[in-house]
Amino acid sequence: MLSEGNTRTLQDALRGPLILPGDGDYDAARTVWNDMIDRRPAAIVRCAGVADVEAAMRFAEAHDLTVSVKGGGHNVAGTAVCDDGLMLDLSDMRKVRVDPDRRVARAEGGATLGDLDRATQAHGLATPGGVISTTGVGGLTLGGGFGWLSRKYGLAADNLLSVRLVTADGTCLRASADENPGLFWGLRGGGGNFGVAVSFEFRLHPVGPQVLFGPTLYRLDDAADALRNYRDFAASAPRDCCVWADLMTASPLPILPEELHGTKVLSLLQCYLGDPAEGARVLAPLRGFGRPIGDGVMPRPFVDAQCFLDAAYDKGARNCWSAQNFAGLDDPIPDMLVELAAAMPTDESDILICMLGGAINDVAPDATAYPHRDTAFAITPGARWRGADGDDRCKAWVRDVADTLAPHAQAGAYGNFVSDPKGREGAAYGSNYARLAALKARHDPRNRLCWNQNIAPAP
Repeated sequence: MLSEGNTRTLQDALRGPLILPGDGDYDAARTVWNDMIDRRPAAIVRCAGVADVEAAMRFAEAHDLTVSVKGGGHNVAGTAVCDDGLMLDLSDMRKVRVDPDRRVARAEGGATLGDLDRATQAHGLATPGGVISTTGVGGLTLGGGFGWLSRKYGLAADNLLSVRLVTADGTCLRASADENPGLFWGLRGGGGNFGVAVSFEFRLHPVGPQVLFGPTLYRLDDAADALRNYRDFAASAPRDCCVWADLMTASPLPILPEELHGTKVLSLLQCYLGDPAEGARVLAPLRGFGRPIGDGVMPRPFVDAQCFLDAAYDKGARNCWSAQNFAGLDDPIPDMLVELAAAMPTDESDILICMLGGAINDVAPDATAYPHRDTAFAITPGARWRGADGDDRCKAWVRDVADTLAPHAQAGAYGNFVSDPKGREGAAYGSNYARLAALKARHDPRNRLCWNQNIAPAP
């Protein structure tokens, strides 16, 4: 518990508000996307700018407090919120500036993917990110970050040009290929371990404004064969094409017959970045396979594609996810996935299969902190439910999916998709862990920034 004098000292150093336990807006300020997260910070700083971040980090150092950082607050593990420490809320720092001539965007640390996409698409440009527009750019990028553009242009982290960072002692510095290059290496996949990222510079690419995008759906009875066809399609798919598969319960989509609403289905969500006519030809082996029950693939604005899944991942549900990497979807994985999907505990739960490869895998595993450069697919079982009485059942299903698939999975896992990162640091960082631990010791030797996929400082 901080004393009244200490909190007064901190508030005097800030432009933004300081929120304390007992304040009327405290509970709202500590609430994030995943409703399972119920931590109580000693204080919450709603940062108005970089100076507030610097002052907060100096205060944490002086008073021996751990620090958590909220950008979008969308991380499933709830890394934005700490217990008994100092929570830094960057959500008022959301400006995005675009230089269309240089094809560079600069986003503040609290910007969301939607903020970045809207600003860059005004110029027909974009950079790889995630697939939910409310995701924070900061956490996504520092953990690697992949989405519809990544097979062609790489990870969000691969498109970083620089990061402005406030380190644990309150020092603000710039990391790029030319300035603090070792730190820049660690920021591209090493998570929020080395400081508070207050701005990012990204390389931009011509995208859209229209892309060919939408789902093709199959009954669960036909899903295993459709997944095998998807696997074969992915082996030779061009880089303009990205398809994610989702075993899910069908919402009342207009493309589906009413009697199939609420039934379990396979959705093949397709994105093609090039000419729509060529995209229709490329995607025909997926859309025309077997007995699809609905098809919604059509030209759409890229910003609409980026929001397509928002409603399925809205705020307020309890969430538990796991993540595993796969070199392929060899038999018997498709049949296993269908059987596991049949046991999904709620209608909001799903098993998501992310198609990777392409430009992501062009980069050497040690060229950035993100090491998973030989992965073809990432599979994430996600349980979503309302009310704590479902906790045990839903978490047990996620564990069952992960345990069943484990013999067929690679050693690594995408850290941004893991509900409980403790003990999974080796899976997240692989052979880069030792170098990251040395970097952590240099920039955060007391591990103030420990509410993340944590890297322990090397001795």
